[in-house]
Amino acid sequence: MHDLIDFFQANATFVIANPAPFAIFAMLFGSGGFAVGRYFLTERIANLESRIARRDDEIEQLKSPSTTNKAEGSLIPIIGTSASGNETAPLLGKWPDRRQSGKLSAPPRHKAIERL
Repeated sequence: MHDLIDFFQANATFVIANPAPFAIFAMLFGSGGFAVGRYFLTERIANLESRIARRDDEIEQLKSPSTTNKAEGSLIPIIGTSASGNETAPLLGKWPDRRQSGKLSAPPRHKAIERL
């Protein structure tokens, strides 16, 4: 930008002497640069516009009460799952083995190899 100002200061007498050709060339180069920039950035502009439209649609969807967001039933089957009273459910197995101090625990395949 500083170079442009220096250019105009150095050529100010020429610009003042011929304002019409300067204005015409400035408009031609300015509009040409705009057209080239618009041509190369068309895809990016379209992408941004589609993102804005999608965001607006999502905002409208969140603002309006939707019939598709009704509370759905549980996926857990009801038959055979009712409990009566305050009874606790029995365990279906035994507690996991706890590590005993001094013994190394290893997966069963490693223990089988140690026996050989």
